[in-house]
Order: sequence, then C-alpha cells, then structure tokens
Amino acid sequence: MNITFNVDDKKWDEYVKNHPFGNIFQTTAMYGVYKNTKKYSPIKLCSVNEATGEIDGVLLGVTMREMTGILGKGILGEFSTRSIISGGPLVSDNSIDTLSKMIFEHDKMVQKKSLYTEIWNLHEMKSLLDNVKEYNYEDHLNFLINLEVSEEDLWRQIHKSKRKTINRAIKAGVVIEEINHRKMIPTFYDLLKETYKRVKVPLSDITLFESAFDQLVPKNMAKFFLAKYDDTYIGCRAVLTYNNWIHDWYAGALDTALSLYPNDCLVWHVLKWGTEHNYKMFDFGGAGKPDVEYGPREFKRRFGGNLVNYGRYSHIHSPIKIKITDIGFQLYQKYSL
Repeated sequence: MNITFNVDDKKWDEYVKNHPFGNIFQTTAMYGVYKNTKKYSPIKLCSVNEATGEIDGVLLGVTMREMTGILGKGILGEFSTRSIISGGPLVSDNSIDTLSKMIFEHDKMVQKKSLYTEIWNLHEMKSLLDNVKEYNYEDHLNFLINLEVSEEDLWRQIHKSKRKTINRAIKAGVVIEEINHRKMIPTFYDLLKETYKRVKVPLSDITLFESAFDQLVPKNMAKFFLAKYDDTYIGCRAVLTYNNWIHDWYAGALDTALSLYPNDCLVWHVLKWGTEHNYKMFDFGGAGKPDVEYGPREFKRRFGGNLVNYGRYSHIHSPIKIKITDIGFQLYQKYSL
C-alpha cells in the first residue's frame, strides 16, 4: 500500500459514501470547512492499493488550537493544541495494517504540535482500534434516535416531562426559523458564546460556522436553526446531514430565556424535520463518560434515544504539556467571566 496526501476529491468522497461507516466528518467538504477555520489545521491522507490503484483507507483529522490568549498574550497557545479524528479512520476489509499505517503517518505529522490525538467513534470500532499501539480506549456514551418512524411514534417516545415543556414553549409563542442567509451567523454565534461562557468551555472561532454555512448548506450537508420569541432570538442549533444521518453539532441559548425551553423546541423541530425528510438516524453528538456527571446526558436521555457506548481512543504526545494544560484550563474555568 501507498500512503499519500494527494487523492482526487471525487474518488475520496465516493469511497466515504460507499463505506459502511462513512460519515460527514471524513468527507472532503469537511476538510474544506476546517481549512477555512481560524486556529484549525486539517490533515487528509489515504491508503492506495499499489496493485489496483484503488483507495483502501482514508483518514481526515484536524488540529485545533484553543485557549490562545487566555491568561495573557498567547501564554497557553502551544499548550492547547489537540488533534481530533472524528468518525474515522475508514478502511476496507477491516484491515488492521492499513489502519495502523495511516494513524502512524498522522501521528508523525501532529506529534510536535499537538498535546494528544483523540479518535471519536461514531460506530462500534473496538475490535479494530484495540489493535492500534499507543492508543488507549475510554468509555464514551451517546444517544442515537431512530427516525424511521412516524411523527406520532417519535413524539410518544419522548419523556412526558419533555413533551410538556415543548408544548408549553409552542403555546407561549416560541417559533423555529431556519437560517437562510450568512448575515444571521453572528446572531447564531452570539447565542453559542453565551452558553459556552456559562459552562466555561472554549468555543471555536466564528469562521468555523461561517465556513460550514458557505460550504455545507448549499450541498444540503448542514442546517442552522434559531428559536425566536417575540422579536428576540433565544436559542440556536446546528446539525450536519449526510447519508441519511443527522449529527447534532452545536447548540446554545440565552440564559434569560431558558424558562421558554428553546433547546427542547429546537431538538423536537430537528427530529420532526428528519422524519419528514426520510432521514434514518439522529446522532445526539455525545453524552459524556459513564462514570462522570454530565448534565446534558439527562437532557438527551429524555428524547427517547438508544444509549450506546462506542468509546474514544486517545494517544498523548506530550505528557508534560498535558499537566500544564490541565492547570491552565482550571484557571480558565475559575477566572473566565
């Protein structure tokens, strides 16, 4: 096999689309989104069969530089870069050899600038990834909701308390609008900022969402929604759509409007929209570690999905910097306003 960085985009995307675990996070479209996002550096490589010239494996990852400028001018910059491989790598015939070689090449490229690499699984990959040296498995939960049901069945599987809050919000006048113009992305982003500030977690630059809107929305690979009450936007949600799957991506809401349940309404709107447009599955985007308290897990549980544990794999490239970063992040959470 030959590991290469130069592959025709059309061939790459055909491989991803036809792979049983193919997903939006391994497409060239997502590569384009990352490439146009500040502090993001995407990595795209694949394995080509030297005998046939056909692709037999792809890997798309992205390094993210976060927390720059916190506690002084860039003091945590070099200590806050991580690499994420979401939904990949994808290989043919469950080839451990192909998988290992692609990950090895990836790690060579990121090990000097990334603290660690994480592989975020969207499907059961344990039997394959357990064979990759230096990567350690960790439980990580998620909820999957089957959309191949009627709207009535979808509604019935939602917990009674959630159905009440959704009905209450609709009765109060909360409406959902789809963003159809780029000029609304700053409004969307302001809502995200409020939520991420509240939970004290760094948020990606606005260019991630501008790029996603520019490149994914025209291809029907993303949807941006806003919840509105009177003349005020009170909540937002972005989802990624690909190959009959909907992936929950980002969400936010005004602190002062939580009593109007914009998050509940937005999720229900997306689920209903997915069923109406013949999508098969809604991926809730993660529900934390089973042994760690995680507030959003209970919120997601009440929408009636199937709890799965596909886990994540991680490899630490710099243990010393990890310790420094942990201290820095604790300070960030303590002193962020």
